[in-house]
Amino acid sequence: MIYGIGTDIVATGRFQRFIDEGNNALLERIFNPAELTTCKGRKDTASCLAARFAAKEAFLKALGTGLRDGISWHDMEVSNDSLGKPDLILSGKAAEQFKTHGLGRLLLSISHDGGHAVAMVVLEVL
Repeated sequence: MIYGIGTDIVATGRFQRFIDEGNNALLERIFNPAELTTCKGRKDTASCLAARFAAKEAFLKALGTGLRDGISWHDMEVSNDSLGKPDLILSGKAAEQFKTHGLGRLLLSISHDGGHAVAMVVLEVL
């Protein structure tokens, strides 16, 4: 049974400005070290970061809490498998809320086009 669906779209130019301005403090507040390393190693760094931000926002919308109940940006980490399929790894309060709501499955889709990144998250109760 579906518990929640969340979608978010982000202009990649927003993250390009953060990079160009050297706003590392903001990037480090939003992204885990592994996410920053992955994205900084790609030629499309801004697009990579925007997609990960959209995924985190989409998860929070699907959960219905936003950044409340102690959830932080670092409680959510986007990673990719060897084929590039994205996954959202939860820890801390995000994982706790996932369990509290009786959720058992998280589906994530990310796409980029025309200077935007979009993510969709579906949360299921098993």
